[in-house]
Amino acid sequence: MRLFRSLTLLITLVAPSVFADDLYQVEMILVRQNAVPAIVSRAAPEDWAVGAQHIDPNSLRTPSLNGEVEKLTASADYTVLLHKAWQQTLGEAASKVAISEGKEQYGQFPIEGTLNLKLGRFTDVDADFWVNRFDASGVVTASEHLKQESHTKNGQLNFLDNGHLALLIKITSLTVPAPRTVPDEIPD
Repeated sequence: MRLFRSLTLLITLVAPSVFADDLYQVEMILVRQNAVPAIVSRAAPEDWAVGAQHIDPNSLRTPSLNGEVEKLTASADYTVLLHKAWQQTLGEAASKVAISEGKEQYGQFPIEGTLNLKLGRFTDVDADFWVNRFDASGVVTASEHLKQESHTKNGQLNFLDNGHLALLIKITSLTVPAPRTVPDEIPD
């Protein structure tokens, strides 16, 4: 009987749970690492947001990582390019959101990109961002590109390093309570 209880506990701890769509807060900080030479790539594609939903302005939230932003801006090693927080539902099906900042010119922005998020034991993050330079007529002439995939731990600040550009991201459940600690000893 004791073996059965231990085996049941082990299975519940190891087996991935089935996740229903729940409400999460996503907060991201896009930074340029000034010590790393910028890699200028081809111009961002015009269809940069294809298949992505734009963030509803009503879902925007007040960022909570302001202390981290202050530390980054106090250092000459980093330039904070974008800091946003919003809430959205996440589940086992991938959810792709479009994020932009700055004045739109011919369908493109100074900073634009997508986050593709898929909830599991960890959250799969596929980040694809462009930092654009425009000419006098408003056409993108060059871009810096961040393309990074990661399995991020929910509720913790995660750093996605892509050389000269990097992304800090925190995904926190707004509906699921924080996990309880496992007791040292399991009673009979």
